[in-house]
Amino acid sequence: MNRAQDAACLQTISPVDGSIYVERPLANAEEIAQSIALSRSAQNRWQTTSLEERAAICELAVQYFESREQQIAAEITWQMGRPIAYSGSEIKGLAERARYMIGIAEQALTDDVPVLKNGFKRFIRREPLGIVLTVAPWNYPLLTTVNSVLPALMAGNSVLLKPSAQTPLCGEHFVSAFRAAGLPEGVLQCLYLDHNSTAQMISDAAVDFTCFTGSVAAGQKIEQAAAGTFRGLGLELGGKDPAYVCADAKLDYSVTELVDGAFFNSGQSCCGIERIYVDEAVFPQFVEAYVEQVKKYKLGNPLLSDTSLGPMVRTAAADWVRQQINDAVKHGAKPCIDAALFSEDQPGSPYLAPQVLLDVDHSMSVMREESFGPVVGIMSVKNDDEALKLMNDSDLGLTASLWTQDQDQAEALGNRLQTGTVFMNRCDYLDPSLAWTGTKNTGRGATLSKLGYLQLSRAKSFHLKTV
Repeated sequence: MNRAQDAACLQTISPVDGSIYVERPLANAEEIAQSIALSRSAQNRWQTTSLEERAAICELAVQYFESREQQIAAEITWQMGRPIAYSGSEIKGLAERARYMIGIAEQALTDDVPVLKNGFKRFIRREPLGIVLTVAPWNYPLLTTVNSVLPALMAGNSVLLKPSAQTPLCGEHFVSAFRAAGLPEGVLQCLYLDHNSTAQMISDAAVDFTCFTGSVAAGQKIEQAAAGTFRGLGLELGGKDPAYVCADAKLDYSVTELVDGAFFNSGQSCCGIERIYVDEAVFPQFVEAYVEQVKKYKLGNPLLSDTSLGPMVRTAAADWVRQQINDAVKHGAKPCIDAALFSEDQPGSPYLAPQVLLDVDHSMSVMREESFGPVVGIMSVKNDDEALKLMNDSDLGLTASLWTQDQDQAEALGNRLQTGTVFMNRCDYLDPSLAWTGTKNTGRGATLSKLGYLQLSRAKSFHLKTV
C-alpha cells in the first residue's frame, strides 16, 4: 500500500515526488461508535425531509465542487498522479452524474401502483435502507463516490464515507460541500478507517448497506465480513475489458479512441481497455497506426500542463505492470514501444512508459489478469466467433467494446458477450442513464440509472382493504 501509518495515523504519499501530502488520524473504536450513533439518529430525521428539499441541497453541493474545480483538480493530481490537464474533467463528470440522478429521483422513488381493485388501496413504496457505507477507491475519487453517495442521500439514507487512504481530501470535500449546502449534521460523515475497522463495522451489522469499489480480493473480504448479517452489498471489482475491432471499423477513429481507452489515467481505470482483438483483414494497418499514436504520449510531472501521462499511483503498482510485460516478453511477446523514448521511466519509481504488446496469447498474465496500468496486448483474430471466445475468456466482466459500422451486428454480438456493459464505437465511459454493473468476478449490484435507486432503497408493500 502507498501509505506509511502507525496504529493511529494515515499518511498519503504523493506519486508525484514521493512526499507526504496528507496526514490524518484514524478513527478509534469510540469515535466510530459515536459516528454510527449520530448517523442513525440523523437518518431518522433526514428521511422525513421532502424529496424537493433533498434535491435542492444536492444541487448546491454540486455547485460547491464546480466553484472549486481548479483547487480540487490540483489536489487530485498531487494525491494520485493524474495529469493536471485532465483532473478537472472529474468535477465535470461528477456534476453530470449527480444532476442526472437528482432529475430521476422522483420517478425512481415514486409509489408503484398496480391495476386498481375495488375496495383496496395497493401500492409499493420505496423507503431508505438506513445507513449506507461507501468505501471509495482512489483512481476516480469523485466519480466513483458520487455514484453511491448522491442517490443514497436522495433516497433518504445517511452515509458514512470511507475515502481511499490515497485520496482523503476528496472525502473531506464531499462533507464540506454538503455542509455548505445545508445538509443536517450527521447525515454525511467522512471516516478514516483501517481495513480491520471497516470489516468490523460491516460484520457487526452497524450499517445497512455497503458500496465498495476495489479489487476482487478486497471484495471477497467485504463479503466475508458481511456473511450472516443479511445486509446488502454493492461490489464493483476488477476488470479486464476487451475491445474487438471488426473489419468494417473506421480505423482512424477506432485507433484514437482505443489508445485513449487504454492509456488515459495511466491505464488506471476500472473500465479501461486492457486487451484488443483485431480482425486479421485490418490488423497490420491498425497496429501501425496504434503504435504511432502511443509514442506521442509525454510521460512526466503531472503538474505540468503538457504532460499527457502521469505516474502510476505507487511504485508497487508500476512494478506489477513491469513484471507482466517482462513475463510476456520472456514467453514470446513483442514490445512495440522503446521505453528509452520516455526518459522519466525509471526502475523503482511510479513513472512507467506506455507499452503495446504483440504476439500475445491467453497463457500470459497480461492477457488474463488485471493490469490497471499503461499496457495493452493486441491479437489478430479470424472472425467474430474467435473474437467472442477470447473476449469471454476471463473471470471478469465489466465492459466490452465493439468497433464496427453495423449496429445490428454489434447488438447481436453484444448478446453473446459476458459483460455488464456493451459499447459500440466508444469505451471507458459511464452513462448515468444506464446501469453500471458487472458479471462474474467483477462483482454484483448496480449503480446509476433507476436501478441505482432500487439498490439503495427497499420495497414496502401496502395492502389496504376497505370494510
